[in-house]
Amino acid sequence: MDNIINKLRNLDAYPKINEDFYSRTLSGGVITLASSIFMLLLFISELRLYLHAVTETKLVVDTSRGETLRINFDVTFPALPCSILSLDAMDISGEQHLDVRHDIIKKRIDAHGSVIEARQDGIGSPKIEKPLQKHGGRLEHNETYCGSCYGAEASDDDCCNNCEEVREAYRKKGWAMSNPDLIDQCKREGFLQRIKDEEGEGCNIYGFLEVNKVAGNFHFAPGKSFQQSNIHVHDLLAFQKDSFNISHKINRLAFGDYFPGVVNPLDGVQWIQATPSGMYQYFIKVVPTVYTHVSGHTISTNQFSVTEHFRNAELGRLQSLPGVFFFYDLSPIKVTFTEEHVSFLHFLTNVCAIVGGVFTVSGILDSFIYHSQKAIKKKIEIGKFS
Repeated sequence: MDNIINKLRNLDAYPKINEDFYSRTLSGGVITLASSIFMLLLFISELRLYLHAVTETKLVVDTSRGETLRINFDVTFPALPCSILSLDAMDISGEQHLDVRHDIIKKRIDAHGSVIEARQDGIGSPKIEKPLQKHGGRLEHNETYCGSCYGAEASDDDCCNNCEEVREAYRKKGWAMSNPDLIDQCKREGFLQRIKDEEGEGCNIYGFLEVNKVAGNFHFAPGKSFQQSNIHVHDLLAFQKDSFNISHKINRLAFGDYFPGVVNPLDGVQWIQATPSGMYQYFIKVVPTVYTHVSGHTISTNQFSVTEHFRNAELGRLQSLPGVFFFYDLSPIKVTFTEEHVSFLHFLTNVCAIVGGVFTVSGILDSFIYHSQKAIKKKIEIGKFS
């Protein structure tokens, strides 16, 4: 047994020295204090990294198919009334959403940006007791109202009972409504009067669009849109205006849900129009993104980059549609963010490296200072130090 104990004692890599042989110095004490503080700071830094999750980033090819893209927006037009502002969306697959109204909200605002209370339709309209029937006569008390679509009916049974239905029928035919006052429904509802009353107002429009996950565009523009000879046009004749101020502020624009660390480059961007009319274009590259939380919860969303361009409506050029256009395309590369905790063994390894590294370096430094002082002192004693 004693033989085994002696063999183990011979394996000791840390031989002990009698305290009587220790020589403590001032420089050694200073180095010990400094290295201890430095070691403590490094340990605290490593502990913080261990307690907090780290994010690992990877780039992979996006192989998803048949998904949809959610576009969240909040845009303010300080000089474009809500009554003339419309939202359209279309993509390269041929799908179109014209004059989108579902899942969006419009707020009328004054010149100072304050929200105006909603006003009932018909205020300021001429008071006509009996609307004009489709057959030409006035509505009697025992009749069912069926208004004329003024030649835009798809069938003989179609009725247009308000100004909006007449405008919609005209849109489907690809016609422009040049003078709303000639339309009985628009005259009764005070369509032009309502536009005149909202002169000088602005509009805050917000909500979301659900579109196919393919390249496309959505835009905010005055007038009701329709297709004419396979060209997307807006009916601006009804508003009887020569120019439209499309100054705007993008309060928020996101392609998908929020995730930690996301930066949407258009949030808070504002543009003021200096020329009478034109088209403002944003060209957006959408990057599919998957964020996996440390708890395992996964968020499928998107990031994007953007460039912008203003197309002025100059004389002698093809008239450009006034409005704000967002053209988006999708990247074939998907970015994945994964939150992970550092393993305890990794943390322990780093702590050991900190303690051992600082201890070794401080020992080398102390030894160098000690022997330097000793050599200098010896030379001074024999008178060879100059």
